[in-house]
Amino acid sequence: MAKKVLLFGDIGIDDTVALMYAHLNEEIEIVGVVADYGNVSREDALTNIHYLFNILNFPAGIPVIGGAEIPLTAEQPTYYPDIHGVHGLGPIVPNDREIVIENFLEIVHIIQQYKDELIIVNIGRLTSLATMFILYKELMGNVKEFYLMGGAFGVPGNITPVAEANFHADPIAVKIVLSYADNVTIIPLNATQKAIVTPEMIDYIDHFGKAKIFKPLMDFYTEFYHERDPTLPGSPVHDALTLIAVIHPEMLTFQYYPIEIGQQHEGLMRGLSIADTRHSADIANGDKIHRIAFDLDYAQFFHHFLSVMTIGQADESRHI
Repeated sequence: MAKKVLLFGDIGIDDTVALMYAHLNEEIEIVGVVADYGNVSREDALTNIHYLFNILNFPAGIPVIGGAEIPLTAEQPTYYPDIHGVHGLGPIVPNDREIVIENFLEIVHIIQQYKDELIIVNIGRLTSLATMFILYKELMGNVKEFYLMGGAFGVPGNITPVAEANFHADPIAVKIVLSYADNVTIIPLNATQKAIVTPEMIDYIDHFGKAKIFKPLMDFYTEFYHERDPTLPGSPVHDALTLIAVIHPEMLTFQYYPIEIGQQHEGLMRGLSIADTRHSADIANGDKIHRIAFDLDYAQFFHHFLSVMTIGQADESRHI
């Protein structure tokens, strides 16, 4: 049976690849998408979702929900057109069309409908998810699992030398989620930066697959990463890996630790994620323990990602 996933995202290029992957994978059923600020504005994220649902032929009736516009820090968000393009889809400008937006409280109905089956996957800023814990702490206890793309544990960040973008943008929200959510899995840069899609993989998927607009998106994304670090063989699909972890955790190496998030308003410590690796620290402090992905088996990722993006469903018996 397919996993029921409510996706929170700031729909840029890697979020779009994650939606493509979910659409082509029969093991995942997207039951709603919450559009947040982040890579782009909330308005662009909403437009991108409707555009993608249309061109990819997503099933009708999936709620698209308007999420947060600004972080809990009360700052104006910073967007990243150099990475994701002006509208979040690289060189593609979505067609203007009427957008149907569900009220934020539709999240409540989705949780009530699916209860213990529901998995929340957050691949953008955590503001909307934190807001749900502020408003409906008891209800959120009905969610089966939470998967969060964010953090950098002892590896370089992508916003500051030590902080990853999703955690840096709203560290208050991250603190709230990690304080109150149960069954949390964090997929940080430690693992996602290894989920590299090479130009050869892009061309193969473009030729054999059904993922429309995949190549122009990924070519744009890869050009940015190549300019930033010419030694990289391609570009990482952070958000797709977070969805992959929901159905194939065996690809990743996990450890369980309490986590602290830097709450400073400015400076290097803002959004810093620290795993408390001291022996029995959790017992001594009574802290929540979270599952953190520290490594990725790239060979498994390579075969699985290509299989889903070309065949439309993972087929491990096929040699690529």
